[in-house]
Amino acid sequence: MRNFIRTIIFLLLCITISCKSEKKEEDSAKANLTEKATENPTKLEKPPFIWEGANVYFLLTDRFMNGDTTNDNVLDRTKKTGKLRGFEGGDIKGIIQKIEDGYFKKLGINAIWFNPVVEQVHESVDEGTGNTYAFHGYWTKDWTKIDPNYGTYNDLKQLVNVAHNHDIRILMDVVMNHTGPVTEKDPVWPDNWVRTSPQCDFKKYNTTVTCTLVENLPDIKTESDEDVDLPENLVNKWRAEGRLEIELAELDIFFTKTGLKRSPKNYIIKWLTDYVRELGIDGFRVDTVKHVEEGAWSVLAEHAKVAFAEWKSKNPGKVLDDNDFYILGELYGYGIDGKRYYDFGDRKVDYFANGFDNMINFQFKYDAARLDYEGLFSKYSEALATNLAGKSVMNYISSHDDGDPFDKDRSKTYESATKLLLAPGISQVYYGDETARSLIIEGTEGDATLRSNMNWEELKNENTATLLGHWQKLGIFRKDHPSIGAGKHKMISKSPYIFSRNYEKDGFSDKVIVGLGLSKGEKTIQINSLFEEGTPLIDKYSGKETTVTENVVVLNSEYDIVLLEVKK
Repeated sequence: MRNFIRTIIFLLLCITISCKSEKKEEDSAKANLTEKATENPTKLEKPPFIWEGANVYFLLTDRFMNGDTTNDNVLDRTKKTGKLRGFEGGDIKGIIQKIEDGYFKKLGINAIWFNPVVEQVHESVDEGTGNTYAFHGYWTKDWTKIDPNYGTYNDLKQLVNVAHNHDIRILMDVVMNHTGPVTEKDPVWPDNWVRTSPQCDFKKYNTTVTCTLVENLPDIKTESDEDVDLPENLVNKWRAEGRLEIELAELDIFFTKTGLKRSPKNYIIKWLTDYVRELGIDGFRVDTVKHVEEGAWSVLAEHAKVAFAEWKSKNPGKVLDDNDFYILGELYGYGIDGKRYYDFGDRKVDYFANGFDNMINFQFKYDAARLDYEGLFSKYSEALATNLAGKSVMNYISSHDDGDPFDKDRSKTYESATKLLLAPGISQVYYGDETARSLIIEGTEGDATLRSNMNWEELKNENTATLLGHWQKLGIFRKDHPSIGAGKHKMISKSPYIFSRNYEKDGFSDKVIVGLGLSKGEKTIQINSLFEEGTPLIDKYSGKETTVTENVVVLNSEYDIVLLEVKK
């Protein structure tokens, strides 16, 4: 490596002229155009964005929308695969197109989570289900580069800018537990970086953490605090791409500034937080939480928050609000049940105390199946206000790897929307939930059946369009009212079923009333003194207006659902 001072000077010069090789890939005029972000003049008139009440859309980039056909066939990923186990063409530009089309705005989405888009292993792997390429994004080859099947660094940069301009936050999916599988094109990382055995048996803490998750998925030695050199294959790759000197200089700056050891986890933390520092990513969705030592997550959280603060200080005109960096974890098997910890059998770990703001709630589908609306909503409201106070959970009805979702055959699509979008906590809409995208695809093996291409063509179907309308009305109501996900739930009437949500914090107040399973036509709804006499209200489901009279409102609509807010 060249003299340290020289590399520092070179790095600073490169930052000034934006000469990092990835950032040169797009025409500079286009980059300048997409970087523009003006403050929303109506920002102060909107309710504040509160993560605990967010409506998140989760999508697989390769399966959502093909916005650029020129990157469909790259890296010679041309082997015949099992059904839906190769790259299908979706990319970052496709997500940008749907943001600009207003699809997410109409759905009430205020945050988007997409699968990891860093460079994946180049070769396919036969898992007994036919050849499989890393279309899903969880088989990392190089954390510092965007996979060309998804797009470019500048595409990702444009995505963040466009999303922010539409008041949408970005959750980046990150993996620190493992590299991609070993193939002829993707050699194993050095022994001081990874272990290839033993395989986890999940019976206790050590056999869940210090082990390989599955066969041929090398486990990063995240427990190590020893200095290690960069893998030779990665150094040679960077050299061939003409960016070795820059990458080495950036690492020198990071480790000098932070004082961290050059351990495997800390290299990855540097690479992941770069996307926050450079692009303004709003949060991480963290993969395989329980398979990494909890202390490693604390370090990631600490440096991600620092990186976000640095981005904000350098981009004051692009800052959306004063929210801190948000970290959501996939702690497989975690369920709300009012507790904060995960029990390994021989050890209990509170991951919320190790950097996490939120955990995916794997229990929601069971609660949604066995509880009525009041049972579900009151349980979640109480849990989030007690043991989980200051934290939250993310609820879902289907996902990319849950083979037993709430509504696998899509026979309860309206109920799915109502329970998910009105439940306390964060809602996660998996792409196609809102359009009844089939989760049963003939000819697929394993989780491929959950990962079909987005069913855009079915929007021409009247039934699909009507279903989408239901999701849109509920989603917009949730987005407009933080009280839905983050507020206090209170039942007003059991029959007919009417409840209120109320949120108050830092001088902001939000309150709504919702009725479910009501009679169609004229209906009388108790207000329970939530709104003052004479207050004009509007039902955001039907669009009908009414006024509070003697602590009730009378409404005539063709629907059995009412979403009441103060008319503005």
